[in-house]
Amino acid sequence: MTLQLEQLNKASNEEALQLLDGLYEHSPWIAEGALKMRPFASWAHLKHCMAQVLSDAGREAQIGLIRAHPELAGKAMVRKELTAESTNEQTKAGLTECTAEEFEKIHALNAAYKQKFGWPFILAVRGPRGVGLNKHQIIASFERRLHGHPDFELAECLRNIHRIVEIRLNDKTGCHPDQGDEVWDWHEALAQHSDPGFKENGQLTVTYLTQAHLACSASIQSTMKSAGFDEVYVDAVGNVVGRYHPAQDGAKYLLTGSHYDTVRNGGKYDGRLGIYVPIACVKKLASTKSRLKFGIEVVAFAEEEGQRYKATFLGSGALVGQFNPAWLDQMDVDGVSMREAMKQAGLNEHDIPKIQRNPADYLGFIEVHIEQGPVLNEMNLPLGVVSSINGSVRYLCEMIGTASHAGTTPMDRRRDAAAAVAELALFMEKRAAQDGDSVATIGQLQVPNGSINVVPGKCLFSMDMRAPTDPQRDALERDVLQALDDICERRGLVCKREATLRAPAAPSAPEWQKRWENALKDLGVPLFVMPSGAGHDAMKLHEVMPQAMLFVRGENSGISHNPLESTTTDDMQLCIDAFAHVLHHLA
Repeated sequence: MTLQLEQLNKASNEEALQLLDGLYEHSPWIAEGALKMRPFASWAHLKHCMAQVLSDAGREAQIGLIRAHPELAGKAMVRKELTAESTNEQTKAGLTECTAEEFEKIHALNAAYKQKFGWPFILAVRGPRGVGLNKHQIIASFERRLHGHPDFELAECLRNIHRIVEIRLNDKTGCHPDQGDEVWDWHEALAQHSDPGFKENGQLTVTYLTQAHLACSASIQSTMKSAGFDEVYVDAVGNVVGRYHPAQDGAKYLLTGSHYDTVRNGGKYDGRLGIYVPIACVKKLASTKSRLKFGIEVVAFAEEEGQRYKATFLGSGALVGQFNPAWLDQMDVDGVSMREAMKQAGLNEHDIPKIQRNPADYLGFIEVHIEQGPVLNEMNLPLGVVSSINGSVRYLCEMIGTASHAGTTPMDRRRDAAAAVAELALFMEKRAAQDGDSVATIGQLQVPNGSINVVPGKCLFSMDMRAPTDPQRDALERDVLQALDDICERRGLVCKREATLRAPAAPSAPEWQKRWENALKDLGVPLFVMPSGAGHDAMKLHEVMPQAMLFVRGENSGISHNPLESTTTDDMQLCIDAFAHVLHHLA
């Protein structure tokens, strides 16, 4: 018999505690504390309450919970002394069928981990998809986390415990994130396409109009068509557009979507989650032949990251009439111009002005996106409503000094380009920290043709500065540029700089932000409102129509632009449910 939420809310304390038995390993006190917060609005509400009980219990109790868990493939498993839940999980991961060599390796890792941290290694071995990690993935996680900081590892163990509990609760309640599973599978299929030089190393890199990029486009088109979209096409810059028509001709459309290109060696969910979540919602509508009083237009933006060419937000920018014709003459590292790349992909540059959208045809723009940060993860929240997207400015720079002999050039005679950039980086770090919520980064740093015994005569670097408001960003930029000029003058250097991006802050439209908030409230998900430190396609659409975003929690401390970027099918399902809620309440 599956557990029902109403049943749990109405049960006596003793009965309710029995219903939740086995969620937290040998630790019924967590469920007992959470039951004091009844009635629960949803299973997500219950999970958050239990996580809050553990958070409030303090470090000693948290470590006690971790120590209540068995080692992976440890002595308790061999002696068959695990709880039924742990036995099921370790069996699904194949740990009960390890070879002698694998057992030896895992036992050595267990011993090393416990000696370093003082508690056993905890991993939700059924994984973000719920079907089980393989032994290779488990060992790789073990080896990576063995080098972590104790505070980070404590948080990671607790996060994995909460994931274990989530899956166990699904088993008790018979809940299956079917749409979340499908969206997960779509991501996995799309991630099979990667640029040469990266694919061979198991790395995900998809840059504008490469063969991998075109393969991704074809895959998204196929998914849209099978989902039931009425129109699917590729526009003049390579955006994939899917339109699901309204109940009556002439009605407006809701615009949504995100990008499918990636950074180099990036993650599977950045941008792509915002494509597949609305596709899942359209598929559900189409399967029941349901039409809304407005249409739904999903755009998979071809270029957002600016990796192959210096044309960040190209895909969404073209929709608001901001395609810069000068971009067409840019060359990639292989000497291929954007114009040539577009021609090879079958795109017609002369059609680009035609794809500009008329805002009067749209209700607004909404975008869902993986958070790309640690906040939701640390707060044990699956979703967050975005209040505003930070304004940003980017530069590509070349610091020019004099290359000279590292052994014979006295320190006070040097014109060291790399040392100057290092000084600037430290200034940027200190200056941004003064604001509390500004950030400044030198993310690219290169000494061309550098040698170990040569004082660097040239240094190529980037600058990225962001803040919640435009005036705050502008003040940060002014101070950094002044510091750059002062460093150059004092050191006798010259710096060439080119501003490659200036994006204004984009506050969410209040009425659209409220729609996301209402969705979370009705789904029983605790509400949290937060700014976005990262830039998104919504920033471009913000210039012509109202917009608002929803964030989805990321695993692994929310890391993004990294192969460890991940989320769970349960969090994806909640995101799909929230998106569907917005659709139906608009209708």
